Amino acid sequence: MAKESKQKPSRLGRGLSSLIGEVEASTPAKPEPGTGAAPAGVNEIAITSIRRNPSQPRRTFDEAALQELAESIRTKGILQAILVRPDPKDAGKYQIIAGERRWRAARLAGLESIPAVVRNVDELELLEVGIIENVQRADLNPIEEAEAYEALMSRFGRTQEGLASSVGKSRVHITNTLRLLQLPDAARAYVREGKVSAGHARAALGAPDPEAVIEMAAERGLSVREVEALVKGARDGGSLETRSAKPKAAEKDVDTEALEADLMRQLGLQVDIRHGNNGGELRIKYRDLEQLDDVCRRLTRRKT
Repeated sequence: MAKESKQKPSRLGRGLSSLIGEVEASTPAKPEPGTGAAPAGVNEIAITSIRRNPSQPRRTFDEAALQELAESIRTKGILQAILVRPDPKDAGKYQIIAGERRWRAARLAGLESIPAVVRNVDELELLEVGIIENVQRADLNPIEEAEAYEALMSRFGRTQEGLASSVGKSRVHITNTLRLLQLPDAARAYVREGKVSAGHARAALGAPDPEAVIEMAAERGLSVREVEALVKGARDGGSLETRSAKPKAAEKDVDTEALEADLMRQLGLQVDIRHGNNGGELRIKYRDLEQLDDVCRRLTRRKT
């Protein structure tokens, strides 16, 4: 593996400014009024001639958000050109360097062509721009981010210090993110899908069975601190419940259950009352902010 010091200096050390900045400088992407031509440096390229970046670290796209962007494109057009490079394996075709989300939305909007800036970049720059664009815009889930960092290190010999400088993150962030790749595939899926956070996942790594801990955290809605306590107990010799074990709910007396039922009828929401020797807590589950607002109005309504 090549050492970092012997590599060709990356033109992306200052983030996206060297390449993405060129695209931003070319906006607006719409033709100048009365000219029918795209701004200087921007080309209209057929949608069918453009391919996604094979090194794109982002694997999932929010379909609802894409539909919203497509609708915006139908009414306002593409406000910023995408960045592409000539496809080295297919003459006349192009690979996306940055802007895949806009390209996908443009296809949904029914556009036949899209404004693009063409630049010649090598494989390292292609991968690096894809990572930086998504990391800076918080478009990657933690597992995608970790896999992207690992690709830069294994394929191009980058060090953690070099990665931190390129993507504008601390070395500690790079290290902690890469640790997520120690998780088994089934556990990674929970992080990919947003069912648990990267913090939950890192805490679970210290357990004898990280997958069981992560599944437990997702099912029970455990906080990161609760996962840390669970793992610490297991390391100290305590037993860790397996994924098949269900948490034993504290038995409730008839009066508590009746009160829960009454509150659920009044609020139309799930209610959970937990009471102990030192007091307790009342949990009201809501689906969205509208339901929360309704609950607040009910609880603060003054009786006349």
